[in-house]
Amino acid sequence: MLLFRKTKSLQKFVAVHSQIHNHFNSERHLVSRETYKQRRSAALAEWRAIAA
Repeated sequence: MLLFRKTKSLQKFVAVHSQIHNHFNSERHLVSRETYKQRRSAALAEWRAIAA
């Protein structure tokens, strides 16, 4: 937080970061390895499609 001098820029960063974090956060401890890998691959493919 020391890098952000203005509250507005911090809020903008947090808003974007939370959307990305929620997209990739899949709570690994609650699902099997195969399910986790499938979800992770799907999220990464979607992210690449959005970012392209």
